[in-house]
This record gives sequence, structure tokens and C-alpha cells, in this order.
Amino acid sequence: MKKRRVVSGGVVAAAVFLLFFVGMFSTPLSLTAYGAEDAGNKAQDFGRKVYESRCAICHSVKGDGNGVIGIVDKGAVGNKMWAVYPRDFTVGVYKFRSTGTGCLPMQSDIENIVKNGVAKAGMPSHKDVSAADVKAVVNYLKTFSSRWKEEEPCKAISAKKPKSVGSAESVKMGEEVYTKMKCWECHGKEGKGDGPKSNEIKDDWGKPILPFDFTTGQLKRGSTPENVYMTFTTGLDGTGMPSYEDSLNEEQRWNLVSYTLKLMNKVK
Repeated sequence: MKKRRVVSGGVVAAAVFLLFFVGMFSTPLSLTAYGAEDAGNKAQDFGRKVYESRCAICHSVKGDGNGVIGIVDKGAVGNKMWAVYPRDFTVGVYKFRSTGTGCLPMQSDIENIVKNGVAKAGMPSHKDVSAADVKAVVNYLKTFSSRWKEEEPCKAISAKKPKSVGSAESVKMGEEVYTKMKCWECHGKEGKGDGPKSNEIKDDWGKPILPFDFTTGQLKRGSTPENVYMTFTTGLDGTGMPSYEDSLNEEQRWNLVSYTLKLMNKVK
């Protein structure tokens, strides 16, 4: 696979992104500023103010992802151009969830993203923000999509890692699953994201995306065995990554985790 090349526009966007945020964060907001008595009535208004102060630069005041930053990052792999865009909240589609494919995420799922950020996606962490403020802004961003009024979140899926995960036997069986499920068609035989279908993949909005290169060792969601398992179980809605909850049993999914951990050089 040809070496990934980052286009200068992504670097410029990142620099503007950081400078803007440094200036904006100099005056922290707090829900307590409203006082305890009317905090409940002012919660949505406060969530809007937090959102407009910290989030609108990328996601826009309309929540459609068309903020002034525009493309967060972009580059090329071979002849394929790729770009990272801010999340469009108006469609109510979330990649990182603890719920099944097609479901809305749990409140805690979004709060975790806001707090911890998303690696390699230009989404910064906000660990300096209080839990009350995070909750307020998450509740506000839900107002951008009617899905939150029309649907209820599905039940959360648990990830209880078996002791066998990472063992030689589990890795071997996981490799068989990787081959059987044709994961290599997108991710490549060696997990480098250069499979024969890698240039064909687009997201639900028709934008080119890259299959994950496991050899980089860092997933956007996080690279613990539990995080990898959740990706295989829930899928990444809006992308070409499907859910295997119905097509693979729990043991097979954990074995697939073991093999991908090997590709990520996290187990032998």
C-alpha cells in the first residue's frame, strides 16, 4: 500500500481549529450561573450557549456539520482522496454507540464522546467541562434531529471479555472468521486497509472513506478489546462497517477481536 500523505489543507484547518478553541475556552460557562431554582427551566438555553461556544465552530449553529472549520482533515492514499467532516447531528446517526445497529445511542455514549473526544477525527476531549455542562450540551444537540422525539434508545449491549481473548487459539480462530467474513476485502490480508474493495467504500452521504488500517494500532473508538468488540457488534452506522451481531455469535466476535488485536500488534 502506498504511504498515506496528508494534504496541507488539513494541517491548516487543524491549526485554525486549535487557535479558535483556545480563545473560546478562556471564559468557561457553567450551568450553576443560573442558580438552582431555575436551572431546570434554563437547561436547554444553557445547553445552546455551551454548544455555540464550544461546538458550533465545527458542527455549525444548525448542527448540520457545516461549521466554519469545514473539513477537519484530509489526505490521500494512492489515488484515493479522503476527508474527515464534523458530525451532522440533524440526521441523528451515530457511529460510536453501545446500542445495536440502526439504534440511537445511550445518553452516556454521547457524553463519553464529548468528554473523551474521538482519536484521529479532530474531535477534542473536554475533560475540563463539568458533568452538568456536558449533559446540558448533549441534551441540546438532541434537538437537531426529530429521531430523539420519535424513537427510544435500544438496550445497551454489554462487553464481557472472556479470558481466552488474545490467546493463540483465539487468534487462530479469529483469523478464520476474518477470512470467512471477507473482512480482508476492505481491510486487506494484513489489515492495512488496502483490500480490493478499499477504494470503493463511501459513507451514507456518498463521501469516500478509508477502511481502518489495523497496523496503526489506534481505533477512533478506542483500542481496548471491549471497544473492538463493540465495533464488531454494533457496527459503525453511516459507514461501510456492518454489525456482526446477527451474523456471528458472541464467541466468534471475540475471536475476531483477538485476531485484529494481533494485526494491531497488541498480542502475539
